[in-house]
Amino acid sequence: MIRPVWIAGGLVCVGLGVIGLFLPFLPTVPFLLAAAFCFGRGSRRLHDWLMTHPTLGPPVRDWNERGAISRRSKYVASASVALALIMSAALGFSLKIIAIQAFGLIGVMLFIWTRPDG
Repeated sequence: MIRPVWIAGGLVCVGLGVIGLFLPFLPTVPFLLAAAFCFGRGSRRLHDWLMTHPTLGPPVRDWNERGAISRRSKYVASASVALALIMSAALGFSLKIIAIQAFGLIGVMLFIWTRPDG
């Protein structure tokens, strides 16, 4: 009974990951990692498809094998974080809110940039 739930979760995550290829504020790789996790519990065939996919598979394999994030992904993440902070300021968020956001995003960027290059 639970297999269809894992498969559905994986398909939703793949869909969000693919959308994230085109939208800078929606991260791709975390959704693909979640999809691999779900497919690993729900469907060996879908898991194998994701892992061998020419576009979607490499970042998942890099993470699974070495905990690596590609240099390009690191730059895209950095640009997205900068853009998020700029947009928050442009939308008139208070300095306190922007500081909290910046503190959290700095932690995310430290994590990303300390991973090996994929």
